[in-house]
Amino acid sequence: MIERLHTNQRMSKIVKHRGVVYLCGQVGDGVNVTEQTKDCLGRVDKLLHEAGSSRAHMLQAVIWLADMGDFDEMNDVWDAWVPEGAAPVRACGEAKLADADLRVEIIVTAAIVE
Repeated sequence: MIERLHTNQRMSKIVKHRGVVYLCGQVGDGVNVTEQTKDCLGRVDKLLHEAGSSRAHMLQAVIWLADMGDFDEMNDVWDAWVPEGAAPVRACGEAKLADADLRVEIIVTAAIVE
């Protein structure tokens, strides 16, 4: 069974299937990549919790930066957020994001632990 949450015509924020939760790309508010990454990861936490998972159960993360020059600054926030010993597989690249003010977007897949 596939369960979709917060669904509209374009997308779902959460899709659950066979013990795995898939989150849509999350962005955050803020004036720089540090603030946006913190806010974005807070949104990831809330969605994972709602789906019956947590950051300790992440399987994969895909991170898009508007500018790879922000890589180290984003990683400072990321490294403090990821639980020790629970780092997911990860990719990070540069992309033109949906809004010119956005600096980071993160897509997470995690195991459901309910």
